[in-house]
Order: sequence, then C-alpha cells, then structure tokens
Amino acid sequence: MKYQTSITIDLPRKEFLEKLDNAENMKHWMRGLISYEFLDDHPGEEGAKMKMRFKHRNRDMEMTETILKKNLPDEFHTQYETKGVLNIQENMFKEIGPQQTQWVSNSAFKFSSPIMKFMSPFMKGMFKKQSMQYAQDFKNFAENGVSVADV
Repeated sequence: MKYQTSITIDLPRKEFLEKLDNAENMKHWMRGLISYEFLDDHPGEEGAKMKMRFKHRNRDMEMTETILKKNLPDEFHTQYETKGVLNIQENMFKEIGPQQTQWVSNSAFKFSSPIMKFMSPFMKGMFKKQSMQYAQDFKNFAENGVSVADV
C-alpha cells in the first residue's frame, strides 16, 4: 500500500527542520506517543534506531524507527517496524518561499499477516488520514506552539 501526503508549513526550512529533527518535540505533534528510547550511541544519524511506544485506540503499540537516509535540508527517510507491519517514509522538504516549507511524504506499507494484507486496500484512507493528522499537528505546533500533549 502506497500513498503521498503534502503540507505547507509557514516557517523557513531551517527553522522547520530544527523543530522536526528534535526528538523532544515529537510529543507535541505525534498523538499518542508515550515514550521513546534511543537504541544506539549515534541518535539522529543514518542507521540509528529508536524504540517508540504509543497509545492508539486504547491499546499500547511499540515500534522501532530506523533512519534510512538523512540528507538535510532536502530529505529524511525512515523505516518503522511493528508487529506485522513495515512502513517506509520518504520525506522531502522544499523551500517554496523565504517563510514557507513544503513537506512531502511518500508512505509505503508492507504487511506480513494475511488478514492485514487482505484488509490493507480498505484501510488506505484511514492510514492516510492518520499521516495527515500528524502533519497537521506538526504544522500547528511549529507555527503556533500548540501541543497535542496538552489535549
């Protein structure tokens, strides 16, 4: 299953990336994030891993993030693994003006369970909606200082 999302953030790309690339900020725009833990001595670099715990629809979920490519300020690609699901995110950042940054994200999901493989075409809209919610929450945090942790 693949899809693309895009959002414009009203910040210069440098300031946008400073907020996005700071793990402490994740709690402000990743709904349901309970905790994160760096699993390597080189967090934030290519190949680095981080364990993340979420509360999603009244259940706990744990996933591992791996940084696949970090070529800032232009792109940042990650992989997320959880039970039965592999998600690859290719994120591109483009200046569209001195005070605006376009964030384009290509998402690709692979499912290992037969049920999820069968259900994935019916769930694409739900997955894309959740990705857009994260992007909108980041925009609201980055531009206005509004945190989902306060909700």
